[in-house]
Amino acid sequence: QVQLVQSGGGLVQAGGSLRLSCAASGRTFSTYVMGWFRQAPGKEREFVAAISWGGRSTYYADSVKGRFTISRDNAKSTVYLQMNSLKPEDTAVYYCAADSTDRRAFIYGVVSNSHEYDYWGQGTQVTVSS
Repeated sequence: QVQLVQSGGGLVQAGGSLRLSCAASGRTFSTYVMGWFRQAPGKEREFVAAISWGGRSTYYADSVKGRFTISRDNAKSTVYLQMNSLKPEDTAVYYCAADSTDRRAFIYGVVSNSHEYDYWGQGTQVTVSS
């Protein structure tokens, strides 16, 4: 069983920055693909970013590309989401997630699908004021 504990988030003005962290329990963090998703009020959960096991490969949603950066520190069993140039439309609850499936490839169509993830963080609110 993997537990994901999120921290960070809060209220920021448009154009500002925030960093989210997600710490995982267990000793097999480096074998998980990690992702970030978000859900705004009245909307479905959507993909934000994903990072491969060693951190060399990443994918981003078009809406955050160039503004958000996903990274991981396997020694600390932690994944991060650095969010810059925040916009009011980034306002949502953000969730980190772990995919423990033994995959051979890091494919966008798979890692951007929330149903592929086994474990989820508790969620953290990000609010961007205009």
